[in-house]
Amino acid sequence: MNTTVRLAAAALTAAACLTLAACQLPGSATPAQTPQTSQGSTVNTSDFSTLDTAGVERIRSELRARLDLSSGKLLKSAVGVSDSSYGPEINTRDEGKIDLTIVGPSGEIGGQTDRIRFNTTNIQPDFSEVTYFLTADSPEELFALIRDGVRKYGIDADSAEGWISSASADPGMKSDFSLASGTSMGLEVNYDLRYDGGKDVQVIIVHVRPVE
Repeated sequence: MNTTVRLAAAALTAAACLTLAACQLPGSATPAQTPQTSQGSTVNTSDFSTLDTAGVERIRSELRARLDLSSGKLLKSAVGVSDSSYGPEINTRDEGKIDLTIVGPSGEIGGQTDRIRFNTTNIQPDFSEVTYFLTADSPEELFALIRDGVRKYGIDADSAEGWISSASADPGMKSDFSLASGTSMGLEVNYDLRYDGGKDVQVIIVHVRPVE
């Protein structure tokens, strides 16, 4: 084959390669052209819980709830319910205790509970209060929970120790007593004690509210 023929063949081969590179079969796509979409997904990938029907079922099944009050408020729109909603009451006494975490502006509040309630009105865009219940199987366990609240949330130590002293001195005492609230987490945390020395289980009703 002479030089002229070889050059002509090389030119035809190069042209064919360029044509193939520029063309693409119908319906094919390179990896960079493949569309990525999550439309239609109903999976909640947030670390925070919602309070719609699906969210409550998830809390009940996983026995875990994490609420975002880092702004100082719990907006209804952020937890998947309408502004007219009163929110759910979540009771898992038959399933076990929920590991509850409330993320406040300056730290976390929570504990093991089998009952969570929400306070609001049907014209309010947020919940004015989250309430949950702590239980203790002995006075000593109750005293430990109270002191833990003093240490973590800034609940008034004098108020707490005065009440503990009274309960220790009178094992059969009955008392409904609200300790002075703490605000060290950027939210108001109130321990409302429901004590009856003649019963096996003692209760603390914990009220978590925005700081006024």
